[in-house]
Amino acid sequence: MASSQLILIVSLLFALAIPLTTAYKKAPAKPVEKTAQVVVEGMVYCQSCDNYGSWSLSGAKPIAAAKVSVICKNYMKRVSYYKAFQTDKNGYLFAELDGFKMGHSYLDHPLHSCRVKLVSSPLENCDVFTNVNYGLTGAPLRFLDKTLRRSNYEAVIYAAGPFAFRPAYCPPKPEY
Repeated sequence: MASSQLILIVSLLFALAIPLTTAYKKAPAKPVEKTAQVVVEGMVYCQSCDNYGSWSLSGAKPIAAAKVSVICKNYMKRVSYYKAFQTDKNGYLFAELDGFKMGHSYLDHPLHSCRVKLVSSPLENCDVFTNVNYGLTGAPLRFLDKTLRRSNYEAVIYAAGPFAFRPAYCPPKPEY
């Protein structure tokens, strides 16, 4: 009797051990997935006093460390993405929209749902907002048909701007 119980217990343990060992076999390696990113690029300048009141950037100088925000709203007009970005030492903006998600493929598309706005200038002598290229009210993105490709990375690049701040005081232009 004891030997038949022992045989039953051993056979049950053996029957349970077979599925457990097969369940822990290594799964086949998944191929490395490419991540697709949305990127916004642009420039931020200090507009010269010569062009005060216009959209001209003739004679403008790039602003390093200027802050610009990207705001995206979903099809229900609710903010679905917001992040502020800083320009590099040449005034160039390269804003990777990490975490940007589209709920509706057309209405939540970056071209339709995102706007770029000026936030701040680090220059005390050039920190007044202008609406050059809608930097104050919100510039729409432009599709450039430009893609950045790496082995595990792909970015679709959109453009906005160029934007400008201006000096708070510009001397009056001489009248002849």
